[in-house]
Amino acid sequence: MLLLVGAGHSYAQQLLIRGRVTEAATQKPVPFASIFVPGTTAGATADAEGRYQLNTAPADTVVASAMGFTPIKKALNRQATTQTIDFALGTGAVSLNEVVVRPTENPAYAIMRRVQQHKPQNDKQRLDAFEFDSYNRTEISINNLPDQVARRKVLRQMTAVADSIGLERGADGKPVVPVFASEMLSRYYAHQRPIRRREEIKRNQMRGIAPREGSVVSQIMGSSFQDWDFYPNWQQLLGKDFISPIADGWKFTYEYELQDSVYIGDDFCYQLAVTPRRSQDLAFTGTIWITTKSYALRRVDLRVSSDANLNFVDQVKVWQELTPTAAGPWLPLRTRVVIGIRPTSKSTGFMARFTTVNSNFEPGKYHPLEFYDVPMETAADAFKGEADYFDKNRPDSLSVQEQKTMMVLDSVRKLPSVRSFLEVATVVVSGYYRVGKIDVGPVPAAIGYNNIEGLRPRIGFRTTPDISRTWAARTYLAYGLRDARLKYGLRVNRILDRRTWTTIGFEHRHDIDQVALLDNDYALENPLFEASARLGNITNGRPLLRDLSSMSFQTDLFRGFTQKVTLRRQQFRPLYRFAYYTDEPEPGAPTEDNFNASEVVVESRYAPDEVLVQSQTQNYRSPIGLKKLPVFTVRYTLGLKNFLGGDFSYHKINLIVAQSVRLGQLGRTEYTLDAGYVPSTIPYPMLKAHLGNQSPFYNAGAYNLMRYFEFVSDRYVGLRFDHYFEGFLLNSIPAIKKLNWRLVATGNVLYGSVDQANNEIIPEIDPNNGQPLPRFQPLGRLPYAEVGYGVENIFRVVRVDFIHRLTYRDSPGARNFGVKFSFQFKL
Repeated sequence: MLLLVGAGHSYAQQLLIRGRVTEAATQKPVPFASIFVPGTTAGATADAEGRYQLNTAPADTVVASAMGFTPIKKALNRQATTQTIDFALGTGAVSLNEVVVRPTENPAYAIMRRVQQHKPQNDKQRLDAFEFDSYNRTEISINNLPDQVARRKVLRQMTAVADSIGLERGADGKPVVPVFASEMLSRYYAHQRPIRRREEIKRNQMRGIAPREGSVVSQIMGSSFQDWDFYPNWQQLLGKDFISPIADGWKFTYEYELQDSVYIGDDFCYQLAVTPRRSQDLAFTGTIWITTKSYALRRVDLRVSSDANLNFVDQVKVWQELTPTAAGPWLPLRTRVVIGIRPTSKSTGFMARFTTVNSNFEPGKYHPLEFYDVPMETAADAFKGEADYFDKNRPDSLSVQEQKTMMVLDSVRKLPSVRSFLEVATVVVSGYYRVGKIDVGPVPAAIGYNNIEGLRPRIGFRTTPDISRTWAARTYLAYGLRDARLKYGLRVNRILDRRTWTTIGFEHRHDIDQVALLDNDYALENPLFEASARLGNITNGRPLLRDLSSMSFQTDLFRGFTQKVTLRRQQFRPLYRFAYYTDEPEPGAPTEDNFNASEVVVESRYAPDEVLVQSQTQNYRSPIGLKKLPVFTVRYTLGLKNFLGGDFSYHKINLIVAQSVRLGQLGRTEYTLDAGYVPSTIPYPMLKAHLGNQSPFYNAGAYNLMRYFEFVSDRYVGLRFDHYFEGFLLNSIPAIKKLNWRLVATGNVLYGSVDQANNEIIPEIDPNNGQPLPRFQPLGRLPYAEVGYGVENIFRVVRVDFIHRLTYRDSPGARNFGVKFSFQFKL
C-alpha cells in the first residue's frame, strides 16, 4: 500500500516550464523553436514570439533547438514545480549527405486530398451553435516618416515622447510612432442554421488618437466579427476575396511542398509550404500545419505576396492557431494579423496589428433566435473600467515594446496638438464639428451654387446623446443670394425601443429640388455625380420649390425585416413653365401650375444577413460587414385627395432588389432590379423620372447615356449591373499585369411606358402665353439599353468607362457613345 501511495504521488507531481527562446546575437525571438526533455516524449513548440510552455514529469534537463542554431541544454530544479527557463541560441550549421527522393506524386497532394475529405467533420460550420470569450487587441502606428512630415508639430511632439520612453525605431532608423491602441473583452455567440451572430462587449479601453468612445468605429474596432476562418473556400480580407489554401479548388491556385513533421503541443502535424501558382492572384504564401490524425488545420503562418493585385497594401500577415472542441470541429484559439498600408514606397505608411485570444469554448449551447436580434451590444460601463483593468485581466502578456507603446499612447493623447488633430479628423470623417453638446454641419455643405439660387450659404446642426439618448434632431437654414429665398429643414426622431429600433419621426422641409431627382435618392451614391447634378445649371432637371411635411413610424418586426409607415404632405411649385388640366383634358379647360400631394407610404425592407450596430455617441445605427444575400425593398404609396389639401387620389407600387454576388476568382457582380407601377392619372412630376447622367462622372445608380429627364414612366422594370473582374484575365498578361489594372463591365436595360391619360393631362400650349409647354417623353415598345466596359485602378484611383447606347440612338440630343470617369479608393 505504501508503494502504491508513493507511486500515485510521484505520478501526480508535474513540472511546469515556461520561458522564451531568442537569438543570442540579436535578442530577437526564434519562432517555432522545439523545446523537449531528452529521453521522454515531452515537448513543445514555441509560438511566433518565441514563447513556450511545457508540462512534464520531474526531470534533470530541458533542451531548446531550432534549424540553423546550436541546441542548448539547461538543468532543471526537481524541487520547484514552476520554473522559468529562457534560451539564447547561437548560430550553428548542419552538414547533411545528399538524399535523392523520387516520388510518383507530390506527397503533399495526398495530404491535401485527405484534408478535403475531413473538412466536414473539422469545420466549425458543422456546429449548430457555439460561443466563447474573446480578447482583441489592436495597435496602429505610423512608419517610414519622410523628414518633412516628421518635422510637423503633432508628429514631432509624438516622436519626442516615444524617444523619451525608449521605444525602438524602425530598421531604417526612422521613428515608428504609435497612434492608437485598443483592448476589448467580449462574449461571442454563433448560430448556424439560420446564420446568426451576436457579440456582447464587456470592456473596451482605447489609447492614443482614438475615435469617440461609444461610436460605431470604437465598438467594431477589434470585434470578433472579424472572423479569420480558412475552412470556407474564400477568406474575405480588406473587402477582397482571397482563396483559402485548403479551398476545394486548392490544386488550381496553389503549389504545395511537404517540409517536415513536427509536434505542435500534443498534436503531431504535417508542415506544408504553400505558394500561389500566379503571384498576382489574391492568394497566400507561407506555411500550414495539418494534424496527422484528423487532418485538421492546426496552425497557419501566411502572408500575401507583394505582387498581389492590391492597392496601397504594403504587407499582410496572418498567424492563427486552432484547437478542437469537445464536439469535434476546430475553433481559432489565437490569431495575429499584421496589415501594412503605404501608398508608395517613399510615402508615410501605417501598420496595424491585431491580436485575438479566444477561450471558454462552449459548443452546442443554444439561445432563442430573438437573442441574436441585436448583433452587437456594448455594456453601459464598457468604457468606464479602471485604468489597470486589462493589466489584471489580459489573457496574454505584453512584450517590453508593447508595454512602452501603451505608455507612449497614454502620454500623447494629453498633447494639445493631438487633441486639435482629433477634432479636425472628426470633421473630415463625419462632416460635423462638435460644439458643446451639439454637432455643427455638415461642413462641406456650408457653401453651394446653382443658376437658380446663385450663391447659397447654409448652416445646420444636430443634437447628440449628451442632450438625449432618446431624442435626435437636426436642422438647417440656407439662403439663395440670387432668388432671395430662405430655405430650411427640421427633422426630429424619438427612439422608443433600441432593441427593435422602434422610432417615430417628424420632418418639415422648404427647399429647391428637381423633378429629375425625385424618388431617386437611393441612386445618388456617387458624391461627384450628386454635386454635379445639384450644383451649377439645374434647369435640365426641371427645378421646383418643394414643401415637405411628414410623420413616420419605424420598427424591426424581426432581425433584418424593417417596417416603416410615413404620412406626408408635399407642395410643389415648379420654377419652369408647367401646367396640367384640373378637369377634362381638352383645350380651354381649367389648368393649374402648382399642386399638392398627401400620401401614406408603407415600406418593408428585408436584409436577412445585414449586421447593424448602434452608435452610443449618436442616435443612429450603421451596417457593418458584407452582405451575401439580396436586399428586398417593397414600397406602396397611397395618394389621398382632399386630405390635408391633397389634389389627387393615386396608387404607387415599387420593388427594389439589390445584391452583391461574389464569384471568387471571376470577381464580383452588383445588380439592382427596380420595378414600379402607377395605375393612376397624375401630373408627370409625380411619375417616375428615370435618372439620367449628363455629368462626366460614372454613376452605377443612373442610366449613364440618358439625359436628365429624358424618359418618364408610370410602369417600368429596370435592371442595372456592374461586374468587377478584379485581377481576372489582366493578371495573366505579362506586359499588363504589372500595372494592376482591373476590368469592369456594365449594363442597363429599362422597359417602361406611360398611360395615355397621364399624357393627356398635360396641355400642349401654355395657357398664359400661348407657347408650347415643355413635355416629357415615354419609352416606346423598345427598351432603353446601354452597355459598357472599362478599366479601373488606373494610377490606383481612376476608373474609365466606355459606354455604348444601343437603343433610341436617333432621339434629339442623344449621345450614342460616352466616356465617363470616376475616382475611387479601393484596395
